[in-house]
Amino acid sequence: MKRVFLIVLDSFGIGEMEDAEAYGDKGTNTLRSVSSSSVFSMPNMEKLGLFNIEGVTCRDGVKAPRARIARMKEASKGKDTTIGHWEIAGIVSRQPLPTYPEGFPEEVLEAFAEAAGRGVLCNRPYSGTEVIRDYGDEHVRTGKLIVYTSADSVFQIAAHEDVVPVETLYEYCRMAREILQGRHGVGRVIARPFVGTSGNYTRTPRRHDFSLEPPAVTMLDQLKRAGRDVISVGKIKDIFAGRGITEAVYTKGNEEGIERTLEYLDKEFEGLCFVNLVDYDMLYGHRNDIEGYARALTYFDRKLPEILGRLGEEDILMITADHGCDPGYTVSTDHSREYTPFLMYGNKVRPENLGTRDTFADIGATVLAYFGLEPEFAGTSML
Repeated sequence: MKRVFLIVLDSFGIGEMEDAEAYGDKGTNTLRSVSSSSVFSMPNMEKLGLFNIEGVTCRDGVKAPRARIARMKEASKGKDTTIGHWEIAGIVSRQPLPTYPEGFPEEVLEAFAEAAGRGVLCNRPYSGTEVIRDYGDEHVRTGKLIVYTSADSVFQIAAHEDVVPVETLYEYCRMAREILQGRHGVGRVIARPFVGTSGNYTRTPRRHDFSLEPPAVTMLDQLKRAGRDVISVGKIKDIFAGRGITEAVYTKGNEEGIERTLEYLDKEFEGLCFVNLVDYDMLYGHRNDIEGYARALTYFDRKLPEILGRLGEEDILMITADHGCDPGYTVSTDHSREYTPFLMYGNKVRPENLGTRDTFADIGATVLAYFGLEPEFAGTSML
């Protein structure tokens, strides 16, 4: 019974790509920043070969890495969650998804306000915690929806749960998703519910992403078509608009995501368990919180022996990331254009350093190759 556990450490970049300056990310290196913290400790990832990956210089590598390792280069034009995950699954995006540094055009806002039957506040790029601080009171008073964006291709809607019930907020997001197609087809429409009182508003874990449907075939589509299980843990299902998924479980954070993964390690299935651990990005990278990021990585590393110990004879574990979000880069709190790590471990996997790969899509090709499937996209297996 073959199983692949593919874990994405969301935003765990390992150094700027050669075109980082074009994205405003010159000098970014998420791994270097978090490894500078006194609470950073990843001895188990070190044994697998994290610090042996090409271009990683913040720590010395081990003499004999236990995993098959590589540095992954993003071929797509972008640096966000949707673009990164799509490329892991086989889609190289030659054109970036639309972004709105000046806010959304009136044609979009008018159509959305009419559909929702509510006015709109803000309409600017904004920090998610700051936008509810600055606009929360007016939202509570008027019932208008807080609409904002970021450097990523996102249309975010924040609403207090006592003003707009969560399910209603999700419905507003579905309306926005229908409007935001074609040239305004942002990668994600995101529901951002919050609670609390004036001066003390906090976001809740009931965030929900409504993604653009992938424009081409992915490894998930191919696996499902071939009769394999495709299990989503965390926001994977949302990123792919539910396509190619056979079973899904949402999580409230990294710790729950790791626990759900351990539970699936004890279940019988044949196929892929695709996991996203989002806290590195959402809670720490975007908030320039080096210590928090380091603690979260240290926690994952402490749980890694338990994950490895539950792998079956034919199981493969893959660990990677979708982009960077350097918490030490104080010029910006946005995602960063970085290489990502790839570590593959299993009883049948021969350790080897594969250098730098040309596309994240090699990961999808590797998953398919393990199940005897030819990728219907440009990617080369690393088996």
